[in-house]
Amino acid sequence: MRNRVRGWRWRSNPLRRRSDVVEAWTALVVAVLLLVGAPLAGSLAGRWAHDEARAVASVQRADRHRVRAEVVGDTPDALPVMEDGRRRSYRVTVRWTPPGERPRLTAARVPAGTRTGDTVSVWLDSRGRGVTAPPDETAVWQHTLTIGSSVALGAGTAVLLAHAVVRRVALRRRLGEWERDWTRTEPQWTRRHNA
Repeated sequence: MRNRVRGWRWRSNPLRRRSDVVEAWTALVVAVLLLVGAPLAGSLAGRWAHDEARAVASVQRADRHRVRAEVVGDTPDALPVMEDGRRRSYRVTVRWTPPGERPRLTAARVPAGTRTGDTVSVWLDSRGRGVTAPPDETAVWQHTLTIGSSVALGAGTAVLLAHAVVRRVALRRRLGEWERDWTRTEPQWTRRHNA
């Protein structure tokens, strides 16, 4: 039968070693860091990422605008299919006319299946170059959750790895202490004396 005594590392007893105390305190610190520290680090990183992503989205929304343009460049006959069955978008030359100006040409990304002569909506920056659409609120939140989760998981992993190192060192020290004590005690138990 196995009798388990709770909290033996905290109580004073002759079998408790310094390494036992260190390991007990380390386990307490690890629990606090996993339950409080890692989520806190993840939420702080997520908050920072959210603020940064919103600022970037705001700057991009101010710089980019959507226009209707006519596809004038050659479009590929066949497009590679993505793993989920969707076809990829591609860059092609489009013509658009700013209000009160001459028509301009630029390369822009158009949806799969677009043909020469089709009119599509494209995003342009302030210099008239084709760019991607600015991130919407969903993309900002996806970025926030990704960064926050990654930081929380990374912090938790770092804490667990550090705990494993401390446990290994404590185990080695404990075995060394037991070996030294056994060397002193063995002659009394076995009635054998070292020469």
